[in-house]
This record gives sequence, structure tokens and C-alpha cells, in this order.
Amino acid sequence: MINDLLADALTRIRNASLRKLDVTQLMHSKLVEAVMGVFQAKGYIESFNVIEDGNKKFIKVALKYDKNGSSVITEVKKISKPGRRVYKASDDIKKFKNGYGTFVVSTSHGVLSNDDAHKAKVGGEVLCSIW
Repeated sequence: MINDLLADALTRIRNASLRKLDVTQLMHSKLVEAVMGVFQAKGYIESFNVIEDGNKKFIKVALKYDKNGSSVITEVKKISKPGRRVYKASDDIKKFKNGYGTFVVSTSHGVLSNDDAHKAKVGGEVLCSIW
């Protein structure tokens, strides 16, 4: 049994982009679905769909590649882990990689990117980073 579904999802995305796969399948949770929504809004993935198979749910993610065939995702990393949670105030999450990267933050307003969390002036748990 997997305890950290978000870490598993990020690893599956990283491995699929390294193998240049078009689609990968993730285990479903509301948190993973919200993070995929941020990834799609920021342009790191093409799309994602929630698929129900009996009593199980999966998320099918279509990965995005540039015109040269290389992945749009350079690095995806889990920041806050079950053994060590990382929290940041709104002023501490302004930019990542000079604006080229994105932090995904779990706030009281939902799961947001670092830009949206800074605009809303809310901090929270930094879940992962992607660029």
C-alpha cells in the first residue's frame, strides 16, 4: 500500500517523461487531482481525466512535449514529505527559478501555484516544485 500518493504521482510523471511516453496513469486522490489542475493551468501537462473503473479511480495524464520532442518538464520534486512538512508564508513563495518554475502550495484557499498564493496573500504547505 502506498502512503504518499502525491510522491507516487510525481515519480510516475517523471519516469514517463524520461521515457517520452504520451500518457501515464496515476492513482486518484483529491490532492493529486488538484495538483494536476495546477500543472495543466501552468502548461506542464496537456490534459488529465479522472477514470472510474468499478470502485477504483485513476487519473490519466497526457504529457506535453515541445516541437523538438523533449519534455516540457525539466524537474519535478516533492518538497514536503510525511516525515518533514515544509510551510512557507506568502512572502517566502514569490518566485522559483526566476519565474520559470512553480511551487504547488496547499493553502486555506485550496491547492494553488506560488503566483496565485502570493496574489491571494496566503501561505501554506509547499507540496512540490516543477520547472
